[in-house]
Amino acid sequence: MSAPRLAPAPVARRRLAILGTGTVGRALLARLAESPGAGGRLCLVANSRRCLSDPAGLHGDPREGLAVAPTHDGGGDLPGWLQPGDAVVDATASAALAAWHPRWLRRGLHVVTANKLGLGGPLLRQREIAARVAEGARYGDAATVGAGLPLLHSVRALRRGGDRVHAIAGVLSGTLAWLFEGWDGSEPFSARVRAAVAAGFAEPDPRIDLSGEDVRRKLLILARTAGHGLQSPEVRVQSLLDRRLRAATGAAAAIEALPGLDGAMAARLREARATGRVLRYVARFDANGGRAGLELLAPDDPLAGGRGTDNRVAIWSCRYPRQPLVIQGPGAGADVTAAALLDDLLG
Repeated sequence: MSAPRLAPAPVARRRLAILGTGTVGRALLARLAESPGAGGRLCLVANSRRCLSDPAGLHGDPREGLAVAPTHDGGGDLPGWLQPGDAVVDATASAALAAWHPRWLRRGLHVVTANKLGLGGPLLRQREIAARVAEGARYGDAATVGAGLPLLHSVRALRRGGDRVHAIAGVLSGTLAWLFEGWDGSEPFSARVRAAVAAGFAEPDPRIDLSGEDVRRKLLILARTAGHGLQSPEVRVQSLLDRRLRAATGAAAAIEALPGLDGAMAARLREARATGRVLRYVARFDANGGRAGLELLAPDDPLAGGRGTDNRVAIWSCRYPRQPLVIQGPGAGADVTAAALLDDLLG
């Protein structure tokens, strides 16, 4: 028998903890500053350097009291004064914190996350989180794939209606979407990557995006949500990094090493144009497993369109066996990701 569903604490009384004050965490704090109390009574904000906490509620703008750091990699053993129905937001990419998600759920905390390593990490962790949710725990994960696009919601709705998802394919990285959708070869690929970093579309260390590992995690989350117990080694990922770029020490050195990619990427673009196709970085899973890498797509392919950082995802199921259900929209950016986190807090 399933445990009774935990009723969320009224927002006015619910305590709220935010872990991570990088670009997404700060964007969420900005939204909360504009609408005080919207997600609960902010009682804890932490990054890897400092932690501000007061069970009665923090006063003022916590962004002014914290030395900015990209993640919170400290312990995940949250204060005992956080009670069932209170909420914790994981706005990091920390593997250490993702491992705490099941334990926070066991405590009755409402977990909201942009961290893909909860559902996209070890399969056992994802199954434990799913089991806790089935028992009534609350886990907000819309920000983990598609920056809040209704991807996971749509897949779950199909399954609740008795449909079976057979395959999913998509442009799952807003960064890689922007890099290829607007690149015409008039500038080197390395210049395009530098522009993405400068615009905030890519991580300061672009290897995080170019390695394809972020795409792997998103594909794992989609596949598992669709009912397929895909494990990380079952997803073949094409990294766009060369040897020199992999060996670079630090973000600045990685930026300097980017021109090593220019020749190979220009050749792929010429190949695409010679065949009347477009170059896109696509992730797919079906009965044969998962894969992610560069593909040459026909211009009318459902994954070939879109603008800027748009994610585009096609879903094939019993209901959509030939013409897939296609979902498209902005898939990158701190503001849209923070909005997804706030939606899950309020939901």
